Amino acid sequence: MNYKQECSWFDTQRSEKQFKYIKKHPIAYFCAEYALKKNIKTYAGGLGILAGDIVREAADRKVPFVALGLYYHKGYSDNSGKVVKVTVRHAPERVDFKPVLNEKKENLIIRVPIQDHDVLVQTWEFKQGENSVYMLDTNVDGNTEIDREITDCLYVGNKEARLKQEIVLGIGGLRLLEVLKIKPSVYHLNEGHSAMLVFELIRHEIEDKDLTLEEAEQFVKKRVAFTNHTLVSAGYEVYSNDLVSLLLARYANQIKIPLADLVKLGSVQESSMFSMTMLLLRMSGVTSAVSKLHAKKALEIWPDYQMVGITNGIHVKTWDKVNIDVSQVSRFWKKHQEEKAELLSYIKDKTGVKWGRNELLIGWARRFVAYKRPFAVLDDVEEFKKIAQDAGRPVHLVVSGVPHLDDGDGIAMLEKLKSLIKHELSGSVVYLPEYGMELAKKLTAGCDVWLNTPIVGFEACGTSGMKAAINGSLPFSTKDGWVDEVNLTNVGWYIDSDDVTESILATLHSKIVPMYYDCNNSGVPEKWVKYMQNSRIMVMDSFCTARLLREYMQKLYFRLIDSADEKLS
Repeated sequence: MNYKQECSWFDTQRSEKQFKYIKKHPIAYFCAEYALKKNIKTYAGGLGILAGDIVREAADRKVPFVALGLYYHKGYSDNSGKVVKVTVRHAPERVDFKPVLNEKKENLIIRVPIQDHDVLVQTWEFKQGENSVYMLDTNVDGNTEIDREITDCLYVGNKEARLKQEIVLGIGGLRLLEVLKIKPSVYHLNEGHSAMLVFELIRHEIEDKDLTLEEAEQFVKKRVAFTNHTLVSAGYEVYSNDLVSLLLARYANQIKIPLADLVKLGSVQESSMFSMTMLLLRMSGVTSAVSKLHAKKALEIWPDYQMVGITNGIHVKTWDKVNIDVSQVSRFWKKHQEEKAELLSYIKDKTGVKWGRNELLIGWARRFVAYKRPFAVLDDVEEFKKIAQDAGRPVHLVVSGVPHLDDGDGIAMLEKLKSLIKHELSGSVVYLPEYGMELAKKLTAGCDVWLNTPIVGFEACGTSGMKAAINGSLPFSTKDGWVDEVNLTNVGWYIDSDDVTESILATLHSKIVPMYYDCNNSGVPEKWVKYMQNSRIMVMDSFCTARLLREYMQKLYFRLIDSADEKLS
């Protein structure tokens, strides 16, 4: 289906029994991070961007949807490239959140047992169309300072603090829904951070239906969908059984389920570790991967748990800055050049480097981590300089992104890049700090080529290339994630993952640079623009969140609803 057909599909479903059921019992979507607006620092990277896009798409398509996350008062980092922690708490009221109130018009407070006491949790609501995003927050009077800090920062490095966050999100999230009298049809957990939700669902089923633990587990599986996002071990949420037992002791006693039984559900075989991923693989009725290749690779790691391959997409209204019919060739090129000029102006303001808009501009922007190979294009500095500094056909590279705060290797790579730019590549390469949603829009719309260099099998999807391609920035990528599903002939270029640097430089020299600088009398590279048209059509037709949400509904939500014992009404 093309984009318009994907959007109209939802209207064809509103009279169907599953859709009617969802209208009464919305989808509950849990995620640790959300990119909702540029001034809301509740996200770190791609997971949050995707979650925000899904929230926006659900509102556009009028799919009843309630999203739950945590409000991080200090955000993730200052995105300056220095990788330092923010020390000031940001009031939710200043970024379009409203407090959720009880019947007495006071802040609604729920209690979440952690270790040997209850932590008080308040909630903030952000409206996206007719749907709500609820953010849980422990910065509450009555909590200890340690408990108030639980929701200060996203992805804290301290394991105990991180696990407390996940207890608040999973257990506290369901308790909030119960207080609000929201009865979801499906609980969709986006990555494993909210996995402890299943414990609270088990508790609910035991109390509501007077079931045994084993019977309750079977009921829970008919309500839970899990989307896995990473095959990289560093992305797994794994804790010692001792830490999990310590923090869940009071909770297990309250819900009258043996602590050992809870820990067993997430235990890693032949170890003393507890895995959020394993907990959800065991307790989900259906599990999805974020690309078809990801689903295949996941089966090699977890052969007992087959995943449905549902490739990610992007919210067109958010990321499409071109916003014209691709058949209008001259306007398409002109619009791209306007977006490029905006980016070049931003680069000059931030770095002092001035480049021309008729000079080839390549972008690489994502999290600094080893498997994404940020130095792939620069590992042979001298050869890159020969290509980049050709006076008649210059090539420029703009890089952006930050590592996780506790990733020492990522931090070192970023510092190495800055040093390399300063001492050897000044004028040919720039690094832009403050990477976030707004800068990502400038980069994906303004670059001529979008460089993507992960080791094949490690990048589960990689949606930044979709955002670039919809704006006519041509993909130049290894065949990882979503790129494995497309034919880049007359669209972009593949990179050999096994010989990445040589492949990049050879393709730049022999194919990309000549084609970009092959212009007609009006200064337009006609073949290049044809590639841009093909690139945009490819994403519009196959990689939008309208398609993603449709597949979620058909392959996850409807499947679980149909498997439930309760009759639809």
